Amino acid sequence: MTGERIVISSGRVVDPASNLDGVMPLYLADGKVLAVGARPEGFESDLEIAVPGEIVCPGFIDLSVRMREPGQEHKATFASETAAAIAAGVTTACCPPDTRPVIDTPAVVNLVQGLAKRTGTIQVLPIGALTRALNGRDLSEMSALKVAGCVAVSNALMPVTNTLVLRRALEYAASYDLLVMIRPEDPWLRDAGCAHEGAVATRLGLPGIPETAETVALAQTLALVEHIGVRTHFGPLSCARAVEMIALARRRGLPVSADVTAHHLHLSEGDVDGFNAYCHVTPPLRAAGDRDALRAGVARGEIVAICSDHQPHEADAKLNAFPLTEPGISSLETLLPLTLRLVDGGILELARALACLTAAPAALLKLETGVLRPGAPADICIFDPDRVWTVNREEWRSRGHNTPFWGQALKGRVTHTLVQGRLVFSLVQAA
Repeated sequence: MTGERIVISSGRVVDPASNLDGVMPLYLADGKVLAVGARPEGFESDLEIAVPGEIVCPGFIDLSVRMREPGQEHKATFASETAAAIAAGVTTACCPPDTRPVIDTPAVVNLVQGLAKRTGTIQVLPIGALTRALNGRDLSEMSALKVAGCVAVSNALMPVTNTLVLRRALEYAASYDLLVMIRPEDPWLRDAGCAHEGAVATRLGLPGIPETAETVALAQTLALVEHIGVRTHFGPLSCARAVEMIALARRRGLPVSADVTAHHLHLSEGDVDGFNAYCHVTPPLRAAGDRDALRAGVARGEIVAICSDHQPHEADAKLNAFPLTEPGISSLETLLPLTLRLVDGGILELARALACLTAAPAALLKLETGVLRPGAPADICIFDPDRVWTVNREEWRSRGHNTPFWGQALKGRVTHTLVQGRLVFSLVQAA
């Protein structure tokens, strides 16, 4: 934390959690928001950041960011991926438990927290393993994981052996009011699939993943959630029917929520054509109708959050026959512009789009961040909504170059990022 006193002037402050939207100054002191609008009596700034024409909002909270460290440093490290995060306006990132070793003991939680502290930039929140070593059979010590600092538990990409184990895991998590994060996918219906079971996969001869792999797993877990009452978050969703199921569950009062990746809101199965391994993701890119339903679900508030599901890979991971390539997109640095594209397209209001990146994930995780009210941590993103930039390797900060957006012109660029009142990124200084 810093004692520096900062005023951010001339920017349009948009804070969905406080229903703020207008040009006004923002005053920071001792790592916290001091005031919004009126200048505090006797305030003298050490630094003024003038940002006319730019948006000032809470720092983004990303529900799924793989740093690849510990255990897969050949793909990426905390240093490289936190650098990408601050350039993307992300000030808080959730780290899934499928590190090596798995985040299933307090010792590994402490290891991850230590790696994050070493970079000295963003806040990294560990997600604990639902089962030991993600084996799907033996429950982890969730109470100890919560005490150590885990904000949720998940089995990441690994299946749980059977519904009885899943029930016991949900009951254990509920007894400690732990959020359970579920990636809904039936491993038997998925089988060896690598793309959406549809026209494109059929034409290319790729083994398909039916949407029922998602909806069957979702229905099973929703039934258990209704019985147990545990707070459960599903994501990322990929199909229209899953959106409908989540919407119905929420209307019935179940304590459930869901997210979607920014790339699932723009790409579809057609982008896999030509065996484009950069578009090999899990869950798969589905039909255009599914993509449109995901967009509508975000607009209606049925899907509450947009995440990057950032998965950096080394170059070799994408250099093979499509089914043999590793799924995942390096997606931190495209999170904001892809979200803003929905605003430009009239699909989302700006405040709604930013809520999906700030207030909503903060509420899910019960964080003090995600808001600019006085007393809140001064985690802030400032971006130019009209700045057009081209996705290129020279300016790319993540070690993972596996993005399908190379060479594309995107609109919207982060110019400053502050974490606890400390300026950790400036586009001018980084240039």
